[in-house]
Amino acid sequence: MEGWQKWVPGRVLGSWWQQGGEAGASGARPSWSSSEVHERARALPTRPIMVQRLWMSRLLRHRKAQLLLVNLLTFGLEVCLAAGITYVPPLLLEVGVEEKFMTMVLGIGPVLGLVSVPLLGSASDHWRGRYGRRRPFIWALSLGVLLSLFLIPRAGRLAGLLCPDTRPLELALLILGVGLLDFCGQVCFTPLEALLSDLFRDPDHCRQAFSVYAFMISLGGCLGYLLPAIDWDASALAPYLGTQEECLFGLLSLIFLTCVTATLFVAEEAALGPAEPAEGLSVPSMPSYCCPCRARLAFRNLGALFPRLHQLCCRMPRTLRRLFVAELCSWMAFMTFTLFYTDFVGEGLYQGVPRAEPGTEARRHYDEGVRMGSLGLFLQCAISLLFSLVMDRLVQRFGTRAVYLASVVAFPVAAGATCLSRSVAVVTASAALTGFTFSALQILPYTLASLYHREKQVFLPKYRGDDGAGASEDSLMTSFPPGPKAASPFPNGHIGAGGSSLLASPPTLCGTSACDVSMRAVVGEPPEARVVPGRGICLDLAILDSAFLLSQVAPSLFMGSIVQLSESVTAYMVSAAGLGLVAIYFVTQVVFDKSDLAKYSV
Repeated sequence: MEGWQKWVPGRVLGSWWQQGGEAGASGARPSWSSSEVHERARALPTRPIMVQRLWMSRLLRHRKAQLLLVNLLTFGLEVCLAAGITYVPPLLLEVGVEEKFMTMVLGIGPVLGLVSVPLLGSASDHWRGRYGRRRPFIWALSLGVLLSLFLIPRAGRLAGLLCPDTRPLELALLILGVGLLDFCGQVCFTPLEALLSDLFRDPDHCRQAFSVYAFMISLGGCLGYLLPAIDWDASALAPYLGTQEECLFGLLSLIFLTCVTATLFVAEEAALGPAEPAEGLSVPSMPSYCCPCRARLAFRNLGALFPRLHQLCCRMPRTLRRLFVAELCSWMAFMTFTLFYTDFVGEGLYQGVPRAEPGTEARRHYDEGVRMGSLGLFLQCAISLLFSLVMDRLVQRFGTRAVYLASVVAFPVAAGATCLSRSVAVVTASAALTGFTFSALQILPYTLASLYHREKQVFLPKYRGDDGAGASEDSLMTSFPPGPKAASPFPNGHIGAGGSSLLASPPTLCGTSACDVSMRAVVGEPPEARVVPGRGICLDLAILDSAFLLSQVAPSLFMGSIVQLSESVTAYMVSAAGLGLVAIYFVTQVVFDKSDLAKYSV
């Protein structure tokens, strides 16, 4: 056998001879060169691999697979945030941060998020890139979460390496890590929600998608609240990962990194063609490689962007404003309860002292209380998970109004029982009951916002403002390229899943270009011609997310001082119950259907 035949598989040679031809008929050696034979022999066995890849690609582009891939990151984010809510307040108290300053540290992330969420929502709507409009922002914020998970457990060690006086630098690094975790983790939900709205436009699919979204948040919360309740110092991982904090945050990093990897397979692709400027506007021409020019343009427009975003938020339609206020009060009550629940159980029920020396009786009681508080929050998420599974059926059976109102009414009842009882079992059961409220707040406001955008002519009518003269158009071109026009053949401004069932449903939820938020505002026109300026659903979801972030700012700023004045951590639960009563009133003012428009004179 000649040399070229030694490394060619027999079945490959046989298939080539069976093809006929002059060489095959005579049985002579084929006329191919040895390099060509090598290439053909190497290419032939890869065909099954190509078929397997094609099958896997089609499987990943299925609607249910895409829903799972997107919500895996939802799960990972909530695991990290839930563990942080449980573990960070005691950690700050242990290193010597006073109660009122501890609550302020917890407000750093929400304050930054409150400023940046509308900006990020608009930027995402206008982004045009190779990886779509949502995922670049998701990945950037995920990187911040990973950095915070590295900083928080190693703040003391890093401070010892960098500075002889470790305490100030340790506090600074710990505060930086906490702020970064809060900011990046919570802001990352906005592009995730927009991505869900992009992929699932049909009303029924949208409600189901956000039900799965709430389910994964609850599931992530269950795991996130359960992990700090485990004594990792006595586990088998302690010799490999280190202390309690290092074990916990090491596991969180591994879980989160795995969930972020899943977004690589989401079928969001960039829109084709160059970005087109909005009608009547021009973009200064510049070469694509002129980074300094683009940087100057970005900084020049950034100063004008904040006032315009403020104007867009202030010119919010009345239907959305009512929903925003109701969600703000509901979240403020819920977050006041959740943020300080473990501290309340550790100090109030177990009579522990967080600043006591490790190993003392007071410190041991506090640690036991924190673990029991983690169990209560775990049950809260477990109940939320169960309600997320049946929320769709509850809404179909009783209606959105009844379910939303019942969930908000249940909260002050649970918070009031927590204030009045000294029984650990009753307090834990009350914490579990608040899971109903948690589930409803994760689903119903977003489905209502989607309903408003599906019937814009009804729920987002013409904006009636102050009278004005003239008809000048004051337009702002931001540093972000504008999104695709309404006539774009690609729904949501990007190619979907081709012939798969992912985006096969008619685009009835958000319109043809629902997530394309125009940054233009019409000023000085008569009232009958003034309309809500090109609102996209991502901006309105960002506004609703701002309610969630703002709900953490007020408790973070004031609850520490209130507790110091009252000299009792029960003030946490009393404040939560009072805010829950206020939330009940504002939920009754929300527009749930067309009949409410006339009822509330909207």
